[in-house]
Amino acid sequence: MIEYSIDKVSSGLRLDAYLAGEGHGLSRSFIQKLIEGGKVRVNDHPAKPGYRLKLNDKVTVEVPPPKKFELKPENIPLDVVYEDDDVMVVYKPRGMVTHPAAGNYTGTLVHALLYHARNLSGVGGVLRPGIVHRLDKDTSGLLLVAKSDLAHRSLSKQIKDRTVKREYVALVHGVIEPDDGYVQAPIGRHPVDRKKMAVISDPDLKSREALTFFKVLKRFDGYTLVQLKLKTGRTHQIRVHMSYIKHPVVGDKTYGGKTEVEGTKVTTLLHARTVGFVHPRTGEPLEFSHDMPEDMKEIIDLLSKK
Repeated sequence: MIEYSIDKVSSGLRLDAYLAGEGHGLSRSFIQKLIEGGKVRVNDHPAKPGYRLKLNDKVTVEVPPPKKFELKPENIPLDVVYEDDDVMVVYKPRGMVTHPAAGNYTGTLVHALLYHARNLSGVGGVLRPGIVHRLDKDTSGLLLVAKSDLAHRSLSKQIKDRTVKREYVALVHGVIEPDDGYVQAPIGRHPVDRKKMAVISDPDLKSREALTFFKVLKRFDGYTLVQLKLKTGRTHQIRVHMSYIKHPVVGDKTYGGKTEVEGTKVTTLLHARTVGFVHPRTGEPLEFSHDMPEDMKEIIDLLSKK
């Protein structure tokens, strides 16, 4: 049973839209089926999907037990940058989902890992074996994978303690004037569009500290290539912060980026270039980098020639 108490920000939202944005992995269509089946109640009474929530409403959702789901290895090409008995560093291409979730039960990085790796840590659960952190579907770059539980616990702690180095490169809209700087602004779920994140200034709304450092690598006519370093790791952090300072990532239509550059269609031009960490067993500091994808290089070359 999941329970919610409606605050002033959520007041006025449709019941189904509110529940779909609450981060429990339930699709809007699945929620509507639960509502139709009497599994969702407002103030202990059945409600319709279009019911407009009111301040202090009590919403309960009875989610049926999940059907047994077994992950099957898939022979998907996997770019392994480093591997030993405890850790893997792999490159995730743009367009690949990191782990299974609603609507993505095949073709994920996890399916590829299961095929290529003999053992993966079980700390992340049945659907996320070995997964210590994730990248958005349209973000390319390096990911850490734990093959042992010892590695998973160590890497997770390093991420929590903010000692893992995570460096990105992105092409953003507009010309950033300072050569370097940072964005420090708390991030939480968008108060209206619950599938998005946003910078939250209202102290009454839930948010978490977020800090992103940037450095200009190259300026173009109307665009800037930047290096970005995460001090915190909030959902969509770079995308939200760059949009917040009016320099959204090119191709990121969710946060204001245009999907065309000089007549060429693009998706999110954000790449996780470098990851650095301390090896969980040996204590040795390790760092790995991977070039940005070819289509991103081609866009940058195109802008360089203007």
